[in-house]
Amino acid sequence: MTNAVPNPEFVKPTISGPGAKLVSALSLAIHEHKLLPGTKLGEDELSEIFNVSRTVVRAALQALSHSELVELKRNRGAFVSQPTVREAREVFEARALLEPRTARSAAERMNEDALARLKAHIKAEHDAIAAGESGKALRLSGHFHIEISHIADQTTIAGFIERLVARSSLIIALYWKRQSALCEKHAHHALVDALGRGDGDEAEELMKSHLLDIVTALDLRDAPAPAVNLSDILTP
Repeated sequence: MTNAVPNPEFVKPTISGPGAKLVSALSLAIHEHKLLPGTKLGEDELSEIFNVSRTVVRAALQALSHSELVELKRNRGAFVSQPTVREAREVFEARALLEPRTARSAAERMNEDALARLKAHIKAEHDAIAAGESGKALRLSGHFHIEISHIADQTTIAGFIERLVARSSLIIALYWKRQSALCEKHAHHALVDALGRGDGDEAEELMKSHLLDIVTALDLRDAPAPAVNLSDILTP
C-alpha cells in the first residue's frame, strides 16, 4: 500500500526539454495563485528569467493556451486566462452535475490503497495551510477532487473534471471573498469517511453540499487584472 500524494500537475507538458520545464513552472505558479488571472506573460521577460529562447517561450505559451490556462491575444501577447462571471457559474454548474455522481462511483470502487492516497492528500493540504501556503493548499485541494474521479474509474468524466477543476482554480483566484473558498478540512474529512465506508449515498450528498459551499464563498462580480513583476514571482 502507498500513501504518497501523486505528482499534482494540472497540465502535463506536451513538449520536451526546456519548454516542458517552463510549462510546468508557469502552470504551478498559476495554480498556486502566484500568477493571477489577467497577468501579462511577456516573451522577452520569460526568456530572460528562464534563460531560454523566445522560440521555447512561444511553444510553452502555446501549450498552456491549449489547456486554457493562458490566453493568446492578437497583437497584445499572452495573458493568464481570466474567466468571466458567466463562465464561473457555468463551470460550477457543470461540476455540480458531474462530481456528486462520481463521488458515488468512487465509494463503490474504494479500496485501501485509494483511501490511503486520499488521506495523504488531506495531510498535504493541512501541512500547506499550517505553513501559510494557501495557494499550494488550493492546488492540492483541486487534486483531491481529481483523485476521486480517478478512483471512480470513469476516464472520460475524469478528463472533464480535470479541466473544470483547473478552470476553478482561476475562478477562485479571481472571485473568492473569504478564506473558506479553500476546501475546508472538515468537508474533505467527511467525504473521505463516507468513501472509506463505501457509502455512495452520503458521498454524493456531501459532494453536492461541498461544491455549493465553494460557490457561496465566491463574489461573482468582475475583478480587475493584477499588476505583477514576473521576475519577482518566477525567479528561483
